Amino acid sequence: MTLEVVYERPPLYRKQRIALFDGLDCNEKPARIACVEASTKAGKTVGAMAWFFEQAAIGGLPNRNYWWIAPTYAQAKIAFRRLKHGLPRNLYRANDSDLTITLVNGAVMWFKSGEKPDNLYGEDVYAAVIDEASRVRAESWVAVRSTLTATRGPIRLIGNVKGRTNWFFRICRQAEAGSPGLSYAKITAFDAAAAGVLDPEEIEGARRDLPDRVFRELYLAEPSDDEGNPFGMQHIAACVAPMTAERPAAIGVDLAKSIDWTVMIGLDRGGATCGFDRWQQIPWDETEARILANAGHVPMLIDSTGVGDPIVERMQRKRTGIEGFKFSASSKQRLMEGLSVAIQSRAVTFPDGPIRVELEMFEYAYTRTGVRYTAPEGVHDDCVMALALAVEKHRAVVPRIASVGPAGNAMISPWLGATSG
Repeated sequence: MTLEVVYERPPLYRKQRIALFDGLDCNEKPARIACVEASTKAGKTVGAMAWFFEQAAIGGLPNRNYWWIAPTYAQAKIAFRRLKHGLPRNLYRANDSDLTITLVNGAVMWFKSGEKPDNLYGEDVYAAVIDEASRVRAESWVAVRSTLTATRGPIRLIGNVKGRTNWFFRICRQAEAGSPGLSYAKITAFDAAAAGVLDPEEIEGARRDLPDRVFRELYLAEPSDDEGNPFGMQHIAACVAPMTAERPAAIGVDLAKSIDWTVMIGLDRGGATCGFDRWQQIPWDETEARILANAGHVPMLIDSTGVGDPIVERMQRKRTGIEGFKFSASSKQRLMEGLSVAIQSRAVTFPDGPIRVELEMFEYAYTRTGVRYTAPEGVHDDCVMALALAVEKHRAVVPRIASVGPAGNAMISPWLGATSG
């Protein structure tokens, strides 16, 4: 007895179909490599899943491979579960360990992470989707593209806009300009709202709640001019200035974790950096002594998260004016937002070099709880954290700082070249 299976594509609105299946005006197919820049929650993933399944199900043969690539393993697993739960149980068998779905025709759909590009070489792939492409490494795109060479398989690149410097943005611009073999489509939040997928009030709420450049990237698929940097590249550049020789009014310290740096930054009364020191991998007692030697009795805010807690407590027993700051997802975000305000209002300056480099590498991270400021994977953020702590302390103490120097024999910071009396 032969089992006859009738497939019916999930309902898609017109812009989804044009982007992934039908091409412009529904009278031509998209190119082999179709690029789709889309708003968050506009249905790009659902449409791509339908396309992905059809590639494997219609014309697929035993042992042919079809790949879904996501930025991380966790994101690949989400797509795997969604597609598995959306298919009739008699059409496939799934391997939850390998994240594979093998259809009744023998075609195998793989759900893979783009975290390790070297793991993506070797196979012949007959069709692929790169999900959240603006967050996938360029090396992973190169690897996936190579797997389609022998088969000339089609690929769909889908994702939100995230600045102007990633490979996905560049290939989208090539596609938009009409490069051979590429097609381009944009789906905005308002397209999705017109199709009944998104609530217009939710879009307007996001417009009110989010910074304008974040809203434009996430909901309008428009890249920001500052490459997605939360502080603003032009604002960062405007705050670069030589260190001053003034007395520190506040100091921020970020303590090293593992291979990170311990960083100290001092700000003078006007908010200019007047002291900067950083070091790696020395014993904690030496770190403690170095911090105290640099700081004198200047008010100081120190990272007291985890191993930092006992260190801060020991220093507090030796010196006044030391306060600990425990990092959590919410407290770190508040600290970063405070630093962003200081940078954009020119309330702080810092020298060119490691501080500026780290600030320029920062980016938005979009999570289910909102927008977070974060450093990319593998990039240090110690200078940024120390500067943010210094700015936070500066706000608290500067209104109460007298216009004269320390009384009597009080120790001031050696960053001035001064010593205890």
